[in-house]
This record gives sequence, C-alpha cells and structure tokens, in this order.
Amino acid sequence: MNKSVNSTQLKKIIREIGVKVTRQRLIILENILTGDEHVTAQAVYESIRHIAPDIGFATVYRFLRTLCDHKVLTEVRMRGLPARYEWAQKKHHDHLSCVRCKCIYEFENEQIEALQIEIAKKFGFKLTEHILELYGVCSKCQIEQNIPKEVSTPLQTSHVAQL
Repeated sequence: MNKSVNSTQLKKIIREIGVKVTRQRLIILENILTGDEHVTAQAVYESIRHIAPDIGFATVYRFLRTLCDHKVLTEVRMRGLPARYEWAQKKHHDHLSCVRCKCIYEFENEQIEALQIEIAKKFGFKLTEHILELYGVCSKCQIEQNIPKEVSTPLQTSHVAQL
C-alpha cells in the first residue's frame, strides 16, 4: 500500500473501475489507502464522517464492495465479525487472526503456497484465487490473559477429505 497518494492517482483508480469520480469516492479511497492495513467499513465511515458528514455508511459500504468486485481491495473475513478490507495490489500473503484482540498478522510462506496448489491438483481443481486465514490467540493476548503456550484448542471442521 502506498501511504502517499495524490488526487490524480485516486481519480485514475476510480475511473479504471468504470464508475464516476465523485468527492465521496475520493474521500473514501484516500482514507483506505492512507489508513490502517485492515479496515472495516465502520472504521472508514467513522474516520471520514467528521470531514464529510454527508457521506452515509451505506455509501462507504457500497463503494468498498465495488472496489472488491474490481479487485482493488480484498475482503478479509474473520469468523462472524465484520469484513475487513485491504489493498489488493500487495503481494499475495496469508493471515493469522487473533480471536481476542482481532489483530491481523500477514505472512508469506512458499511451502504453504506450493502445498495448496498440490492439494487443488489432487482434487482436480484449477485454482483461480485463494485465501488462507489461521485463527488463534496472538502472543500479546496470551501474555495478557495468562494463557499457557502449550494449550491449544482443537480445530473445528465441517468436512475433511483424506489427503
């Protein structure tokens, strides 16, 4: 993500997805590109409402969905929590999500990527895209909650195929 953006860059992004350049869209997009790495629609709305009180939550949410549909943003889901959005132009990565503090940590691992491709081939899938999200308790929350490191919670699965 590029923390320094100018109006010309923002307008170009909006035009490339085929929608009209508006003041509201410029404000929303600038906030996303200069703000937190993983932001919710509510956080964007709260961040901009003091400078643009005429922009409603529905407008923010619809524009975020449009940006996802055009692969400008990627939606990151964490169980039943509101979606978080991140800049899609970053190099592919996966996520570790803390179920306590809701922080999201990004990581890259070539072995995991290769294994996902291998598994897809084994089941006859041609991958078009994928997201890997791992859930747990981050080290900071483990310390704050006095959780022993050796304690682990079994993963819940709905359907597991033998590999």
